[in-house]
Amino acid sequence: METFVIEIAALLGLYMAWNIGANDVANSMADAVGSKSISVTQAVVLAGICEFAGAVLAGAPVTDTVRKGIVDPNTFLTLTGLTHPQAAALFVIGMTSALLAAAIWLNVASIMGMPVSTTHSIVGAVAGFGIVAAGWQSVQWHKMAMIVASWFVSPIAGGFMAYLLFKFINHSILGRDRPTRAAIKYAPYLVSAVTATVVLATIYKGLKHIIGNVKWFTPEVSVIITVALSIATGMMSRFLIRRRLEGKDTLPVGEQLEMVEQVFVPIVIITSCSVAFAHGANDVANAIGPLAGIVKVIQSGTVVHKVGVPFWVLALGGAGIVMGLATFGYKVMQTVGTDITEITPSRGVAADLAATATVLICTRLKLPISTTHTLVGAILGIGLARGLGGINKSVTNKIFGAWFITVPVAAVLCMFLFLTGKMYFFDYLTAICTK
Repeated sequence: METFVIEIAALLGLYMAWNIGANDVANSMADAVGSKSISVTQAVVLAGICEFAGAVLAGAPVTDTVRKGIVDPNTFLTLTGLTHPQAAALFVIGMTSALLAAAIWLNVASIMGMPVSTTHSIVGAVAGFGIVAAGWQSVQWHKMAMIVASWFVSPIAGGFMAYLLFKFINHSILGRDRPTRAAIKYAPYLVSAVTATVVLATIYKGLKHIIGNVKWFTPEVSVIITVALSIATGMMSRFLIRRRLEGKDTLPVGEQLEMVEQVFVPIVIITSCSVAFAHGANDVANAIGPLAGIVKVIQSGTVVHKVGVPFWVLALGGAGIVMGLATFGYKVMQTVGTDITEITPSRGVAADLAATATVLICTRLKLPISTTHTLVGAILGIGLARGLGGINKSVTNKIFGAWFITVPVAAVLCMFLFLTGKMYFFDYLTAICTK
């Protein structure tokens, strides 16, 4: 019986990971695809490698059973009249319902091509489960308030930084009479900035679970590594860009601009891959956190706060993400990379750099932020840099609408699934959890 329940939970975890890949992961490669720097097939391969590597190599070895601490697991142990096995059974039903509810909503959003936050989906589902199972007091409402705040903080911060970055690129390079000459002078500084951001994001977002256990890898060491790599890549890029563009400033401006945009192609690919790796390392927990919790509770017969994550669970999450991206990710890629505003390689670099830097800064400041919302906000920022006419308002309104209903829809759906599961499976799971 125990094995059967774990197998069902694993299937639901795989389904959730599939939907994360179809929706959230597609965001990371949207700029590269939308700017035509790479094809959808190439994006799937690159993102698949980076996401799986991030999930398996750098995924959290220990995760919280209830994502983001929205519901206190102790609540279930103190419910009047419940034994520990009964509390554990309720917990398993709730986590299973949360996984399924979040996955269904993500599935619907992906079908519509709407980029929504997977974190907000699972958080909304968990909150719904907590309310119907243990009452309103079981939900950490101050943390929910921070989630709501991120709806506004994320796109505004990402959009503002992307706006400034693209204005700089346009003013210093693209808007010049001789853009190839300007690119030789200014593009290496952008390469250095991209390198610094990508390295720091990889350290603090992608590799934080690994580096945290390495004593000599102090913040000072990470800064030294970042500065050294930034200087090295900047000098190397200056040499390569000069060799490619020197003497081309006599060509028509249109041809010069095309050559300059090609300089940005490898940069936007690198930034997109970095976002994918960091995403795999962090957001895979949205699928495997509840799954790992279910497995541990079934095996131990009691509710737990944090659990170790077996390798097979990490691998399952990584595989599910890759499958979702490969089979359904193109819809969200098209919305984010094409439908909001026109993306070129230079604009893609501005959006990716702004989104990565914003998430990195807010993470270090412990401010709530959504990667999905930040990236969409960054793309809106580069669209606004061209004027209000540069943005597809209809698509933007649909995206905002999907954001605002994510938490309540996931919560209500989870409530329904929990009540149904409790009606049919409570006694069965209580018997399993009785050790």
